[in-house]
Amino acid sequence: MKLKRQAAIMQIISQQDIKTQEELSEILARMGFETTQATISRDIKELRLVKVNSITGGYKYSAPAQSEDSGFLPRLRTIFKECVLNIQQAQNLVVINTITGMANAAAFAIDQLKIENIIGTIAGDDTILVILADNGHASAFCDTARKMLK
Repeated sequence: MKLKRQAAIMQIISQQDIKTQEELSEILARMGFETTQATISRDIKELRLVKVNSITGGYKYSAPAQSEDSGFLPRLRTIFKECVLNIQQAQNLVVINTITGMANAAAFAIDQLKIENIIGTIAGDDTILVILADNGHASAFCDTARKMLK
């Protein structure tokens, strides 16, 4: 449940300007996650979220830019592993099926991993489309993604 909740938090902050823990808690409750302020605080600490300037004014929660050894990337890999159900290649495109409602969190993880030759990702509710430079890079990405599931 913790990993699903944390994946949901990553999804929420990637889609909305979340300015307070209370606001985050309310959104999580609407998604079916009952939380306390202490739980939200621990999740923010574990995910290493930071407050950054919002274009709408004030501050919002955001995932920080991280280095490879920071401890943040392993957490993203875990979120990816917990969310992904299936990976399929179609030429230079990769379609990833996830648990319902978790595609944005898994796509966020892919984006943060800074994998070379990914042109972009598009996420729906339970499906991600990953666009790669060519068929060979798509095949290599599939291999990498499948290894992350183990």
